[in-house]
Amino acid sequence: MAKSLTDALGLVALALMRSLGSLRSPVVWFYLLVPATAAFFIWMGLAIWGVGAVVDWLLANPPMTLLASWGLIWLANLLAWLGGWMAIFAAAYLTTALLAAILVMPLMLRHLAQGEYADVAPLGADSLVAATVNSLWAAFLFIAAWLATVPLWLIPGLGLLLPLLLMAWFNRRTFAYDALAQHANAGEWEVLRREQRQAMFLLGLLMAVLAHLPFVGLLVPALAALAYVHLGLESLRRLRGEALMVGEARLVSD
Repeated sequence: MAKSLTDALGLVALALMRSLGSLRSPVVWFYLLVPATAAFFIWMGLAIWGVGAVVDWLLANPPMTLLASWGLIWLANLLAWLGGWMAIFAAAYLTTALLAAILVMPLMLRHLAQGEYADVAPLGADSLVAATVNSLWAAFLFIAAWLATVPLWLIPGLGLLLPLLLMAWFNRRTFAYDALAQHANAGEWEVLRREQRQAMFLLGLLMAVLAHLPFVGLLVPALAALAYVHLGLESLRRLRGEALMVGEARLVSD
């Protein structure tokens, strides 16, 4: 049974509170700062060498060429530069998020699983290959969707809304699966993906908003990994607790 929006908000709030509590650990800070440092250098490199090329490409293709043909060259240049910087930001975030998902997430998961979630037994396949494939496939779909929606940026408001929604989807698709791959079996994952879809997406949306804040955004990919581990393992703990209660109730009724 799918959870209500109130339940989803409560679970997201709990995951965030526990994530803040985890920041007391120097080990967690190390896991946060490594992707943040990578994000900084990726940002700098793309900003210096990449933004001009992206702007030129946007100006040479629709809808910017269409705007220029209408005499709206100033608008075409404005949107091209806006799109160029958004593309640089998306590429930097995407690269850093992949590093966090593939390299940092397993370490973060092991650290928390040995502490707060020691009672949650690992029953999943624990496949690093499967998690990596999931992250890379999510990145491919994100890039395809981002490019496909560029013409929609001409609609007022969508230029800001669509990147947030795409980033929220990418966060959910990448981190939710990776956080549970080791602990949840196939059946449990299907149940959690269905019942907690709102919580998983809302957490991804919140992380997408935070990613646009100066300096804080550098920490967001690893912070998202941390928060999804808390959300995922707590959801799994509750699911197994409910299943145990149902099993005990059946035994009593029998």
